[in-house]
Amino acid sequence: MAMVLIPANTTALLLDIEGTTTPITFVKDILFPYIKDHLEEHLSAHWEEDECKQDVHLLKKQVEEDLRLNRACAQHVLDQSGHTDEEKAIREVVDNVLWQMASDRKTTALKQLQGHMWRAAYAAGRIKGELYQDVVPSIRRWRRQGLKVYIYSSGSVEAQKLLFGYSVEGDVLDLFDGHFDTNIGAKVESKSYERIAERMGCLSEEIMFLTDITRGKCCSGQMSSTVNALYILFGPEPFYLAGSASEALPTLAMTEFHSGISHLLVLNYNNPACIRQVHMLLIEYQMGIF
Repeated sequence: MAMVLIPANTTALLLDIEGTTTPITFVKDILFPYIKDHLEEHLSAHWEEDECKQDVHLLKKQVEEDLRLNRACAQHVLDQSGHTDEEKAIREVVDNVLWQMASDRKTTALKQLQGHMWRAAYAAGRIKGELYQDVVPSIRRWRRQGLKVYIYSSGSVEAQKLLFGYSVEGDVLDLFDGHFDTNIGAKVESKSYERIAERMGCLSEEIMFLTDITRGKCCSGQMSSTVNALYILFGPEPFYLAGSASEALPTLAMTEFHSGISHLLVLNYNNPACIRQVHMLLIEYQMGIF
């Protein structure tokens, strides 16, 4: 198993889930299809229950916000109290949820409903959270070194706890010091990371964020003033610092780190010498220090 360098000032690690602790295929091929296959059944069975009513209410509020901000959105979602035809109301909710999923939206309303459905599936043993084989040993090693470990994912905190509480490695929730989701803010907002640092009780530059989201998709380049970042990149393409071929950074083949990962970059965006940092990482890897 390959190891990565962590800046000396780091006191906390912030881990993404999809593509970082857990294979993307688990989300794409197991979790999402479960929602699509069982959504209408779930709504019909729980339509009059308070939790389901709250889920539908949040979806309605999301549609109202989308319309107010002139965002693209599906048809209006009506809550139970305002609809006389239950079957039609359920169909509208199903259509909205499927539209959001097809659009790869990360709304809190969507994630909350999904989390409630996955909870029942995990508890019944129909789903077990998948983890890369090196995740648990790595986290245990980091904790022995005195580092705190947190999760930050677009999936709801409840969904996160289900994945790690019902994982293939058993219940590993005790490995984490806390969880964050889109209630703290979206990953594309730099303020989200400032709020996380405040909640952790540390400086933002003391946080190391491990994710497979490239800088161009995360904070729109604004993360440079917030946290250090370790990006795990999939595929054969090199990563470009600012979208320009002339600024391509060297990539490091690390197939031992996770099966399917062909390139790894360690970039400290608070450090202007990040290119040299990557070169040093390449040298240390070639020398067999890892």
